[in-house]
Formats: sequence, C-alpha cells, structure tokens
Amino acid sequence: MKNLRKPFPVLEQYTYLNTAASGLLSEEVFDFRQEHDLDFLVSGSILKEKQGKILAGVREGVGKFFNCAPNRVALVPNFSYGFNTLLEGLDRSKKVLLLENDYPSINWAVSSRNFQVCTAVIDGQLESNIKNAFQQYKPDVFAFSIVQYISGIKLSFEFLSELKRENPDVLFIADGTQYLGTEKFDFDASGLDVVTASTYKWLNGGYGNAFILFNETAAEKIAPKSSGFNSLQGKYKAHEGNFIGKFEPGHQDTLNFGSLKIALDLLQRVGMDVVESRVANLADLAKEEFIKLKLLEERVIKREKHSPIFNITGDDKLYNKLRGKDIICSQRGEGIRVSFHYFNNEEELECLLKALK
Repeated sequence: MKNLRKPFPVLEQYTYLNTAASGLLSEEVFDFRQEHDLDFLVSGSILKEKQGKILAGVREGVGKFFNCAPNRVALVPNFSYGFNTLLEGLDRSKKVLLLENDYPSINWAVSSRNFQVCTAVIDGQLESNIKNAFQQYKPDVFAFSIVQYISGIKLSFEFLSELKRENPDVLFIADGTQYLGTEKFDFDASGLDVVTASTYKWLNGGYGNAFILFNETAAEKIAPKSSGFNSLQGKYKAHEGNFIGKFEPGHQDTLNFGSLKIALDLLQRVGMDVVESRVANLADLAKEEFIKLKLLEERVIKREKHSPIFNITGDDKLYNKLRGKDIICSQRGEGIRVSFHYFNNEEELECLLKALK
C-alpha cells in the first residue's frame, strides 16, 4: 500500500496522536459494517445462518495473524470480560503478582477477589523489580500489561521468555491491548501462557470485540465456570466441556467480530514489517525530541527500548492549547499522553513539537 494514511479520513482533519485511547476506523472496516447491516436489513435471519462460518473465519484469522492454533483462540466482547471470566476459573488460594498502578481492569479485577496479591514497582528497572518479586514472593500467577497505558513503558520479551523458562509452573497472563498491532508478535514463540486484548486501539478493529490466545497447557490451570448454548456451537467448540466455549457462552456479534477480521486483513496488506519499522522510527524520534525538551520522566529516559506511547509534562492549559490546534491526545496520570501509529508521520511529530515549543 502506497498511501498508508488514505484509509483513515480522520487524518485529513486532525493531527491524531491518540491511538492509545482509541484507534481509528478505516474505510475498509466502515464499508464492511455498512454492507453487513444492509444484508441484515434485507435478509434478517438468513444472514445469521452464516454466523458459524463468519466466526470461524475470524478465529482462524486471529490465529494466523498471531501464530496461535484457532482451537486456542477465544472471541470475547472486550478484554475485561475475558479476563474476569479467566480469573473465575482460577483457584482463590493462588498468589498473583501484579505491577503497581498497572491498568485498573487488571489490578481491580484481581484485588476484588480473594487471591493473595503481591506487587512489583514500575520504574526504569522494571525487569529487575519483577525478577526480585518472583524470588521474594514465589507467585503462582503473573498478570501484567506488556505496555503500560499511562507511561508507555514496555516489558522486554527477552526478559519475559527467560523468566518463563526459569518459572515454568507460573501462569503468565498478559494484556496486549496497548501492544498488539505495533509490531510482529508470535504467540507460540513468546512463551506466554495467555495473551488477551481488546482490538479498538492499535489493531483498529473497532469496539465490541476482543480475543484471548491460550497456549497448549493453559487449560490445565484454568477452569472457567461460564457456560451457555453457544459454548458448544460452531467449529472448534463442538464437543462437551470445550475450553474456549466456556469463554463464549452467548450470542456473538458478527458485525463486531467481522470488523476485526477486516482490520487484520488491512494490517496484513500494509505488512507488519512496515508497521513495526514506522512505529519504532517514530517512537525513537519522539523520545529523542521529548528528552531535549525535558518532557519525560526519568524512568522512561532510562529505558533502552520504549513503546510509541509517551506521557509528557503538561497541564490543563497545555492540553487545551493542543486541542485548539487540532492535535488529538489524552490527559492521563499527571501529564498528557501522545501515541504514534504507523499512519502517523514525521510532519505530525513536528506539528506537536512546534506547539510544545
């Protein structure tokens, strides 16, 4: 694809640096959604007769994109629903390691149950803090975001793989919502037990759809309690007691899950090599410039590799100034969060820097 910005009309109006809050709707996904609902309008239940085939195609598409067998892919409406369903399938005597101030839908969901909870601090030495917590607390479960939603601090996959090899019996559950779609990701090669994500951010899949990827042994440690008629309906769920079916007890929306499939198809046409290169380049340029302007926390400056999410120093006045210049960003934590995806460019970074200076 020559023009990476063309599928996203919002970019014609705004300097959109807010994918970490909400990804953009592409023309391809918009066209699919219109055609889908037009089919529903004129054919009613005839469209729904194709539901099994549509959802199987989505499951297979997700599995192919992230290298996970489709019979280990659960389709859920959002991250929080899937994660809470998963937690209900864990023994309450388990000790769970969390990261302090991680995404609330992780930490609140765990702390609201009667698990033993221990924590590691998020700072410039995050990996060392986690390793020390493993040695001190000996957790049964490690639940975490791959990329932090406020600071953009990103965990090293080399570290995670090594930590998993050293602790094979610990269940590693990762939230990939702020990560998947920014670079190539091979789930089966990652060593993680579970990765789950909503897709409305970096995958540009729209709202109302998410997925969970399980490795081959995860079902031995998780016993979800949910069940319903849809738990046994469709390809990959046709037998009693099916594991992924426990995460899919009710009706699933072919409009929303179909949107995810179209969004993944677009990313494949762009090429994840291209996406990864552009995102990494913009993140490196942005970090360098933000350091010059003294806008970043010391814990972020110290990190060798960083995600495309940055929380820069700024108050209400600066935020309103940026919005007044049609620069779309978010107020998070004590600063202003900006984020760069593959459809952004150096000119937009310069536009932001000019406003900041």
